[in-house]
Amino acid sequence: MGISSERAQAPHRRDHRIDALRGVALLMMCIDHIPQNWLNRFTMRNIGFADAAEVFVLLAGYASWLAYGRAFAKKPVAEVLARIGRRCWQLYVFQIVMVVVCIATIRIWRHFWPVPVDFLEPELAHGLDSVWRVLSLVALPGNLNILPLYIVLLLGFAPLYALLRGVGTPVVLGLSAAVWLGVNYDPRLNFPNWLDPDGWYFDPLAWQFLFVLGVCAARVAGQHDGSLPRSRLLAALCGLYLVFSAVQSFPWLDWGFADLRPVVMALPDKMILSPWRLVDVLALFYLVQSSPRATLWANTRMGQLMALFGRHSLEIFTAGTLVDLYGRLVLTSFGTGWMMQVVVNVAGFYVLLAVARVKERQRVAARQARAAMPDTVPARAPLCRG
Repeated sequence: MGISSERAQAPHRRDHRIDALRGVALLMMCIDHIPQNWLNRFTMRNIGFADAAEVFVLLAGYASWLAYGRAFAKKPVAEVLARIGRRCWQLYVFQIVMVVVCIATIRIWRHFWPVPVDFLEPELAHGLDSVWRVLSLVALPGNLNILPLYIVLLLGFAPLYALLRGVGTPVVLGLSAAVWLGVNYDPRLNFPNWLDPDGWYFDPLAWQFLFVLGVCAARVAGQHDGSLPRSRLLAALCGLYLVFSAVQSFPWLDWGFADLRPVVMALPDKMILSPWRLVDVLALFYLVQSSPRATLWANTRMGQLMALFGRHSLEIFTAGTLVDLYGRLVLTSFGTGWMMQVVVNVAGFYVLLAVARVKERQRVAARQARAAMPDTVPARAPLCRG
């Protein structure tokens, strides 16, 4: 797609389906990261091969095209690269803040209440001498490993854009798929992680394929008024696969039911983004992003609430990670009875809601300030910006 055709497209209208789906994924990630939380019996990982992490990365690719891909066609390259660099720096700062808060919290907490061994990552057990490894992303603690993946993928967005413009979408998808297949064939192809001999929990060489698919999906949707082209046959195949995935993944025995799984198979590997997981999230995404009903739901009160979380994904993810930490500590130290479950879940939800509302007020205020700013800049001035 050339520059002229991209500029000729209709003005961008924010697609609330993307924000709402991302908001749902963020809440599920928060719930899933508290093992003692009874609510995690109802998240998507129990009714499918994929979970909220796959949705998050796929939408990261989709949103990256909306935020930066189209900008390359309209603004100076240096300006867009600077925006990407600032976003990567912001992601890194949030990552370090989470690491520092988590380490400090656990160190203080264990002076008053016992902390299980699984809370004590090696950088805690070995003291502060190894903290530099965490700061340099050489060591990625558990539950703090998805933002580094996002940083790596976003740093590769500019070369990805150049390849898409230079050799075309089919070639780029083929190259990306080849790397993903190579990792699935040999899982040793991974970034090193000082805390895990197997490498990064989200292997960037595998997960880049999901990010690239999200980018390409955004380009296709941009040519069809923001939606993926609807095919009844493809939608039916996606639905059938999701039914199989749900029956195969449901924890029948945990609920006291007979095991109704149709086939015996190993749990699909998350680290290398197993094909079972990849197809699962793609089927779900296609049904949502090609469905007018999903658009209607995204505009309901519940859909707008989820979209509120999704619009501020970084802040909600960060707050959710800290909610996870304190929720795990509280449930571990004071029991997992129904009263503590209610306290942890209600308190956690309102913390996330407060963060989302504050960020939304800031976003609206900034937009109003820009709208009220007098347009006194000469028309030729933007040509001089770099």
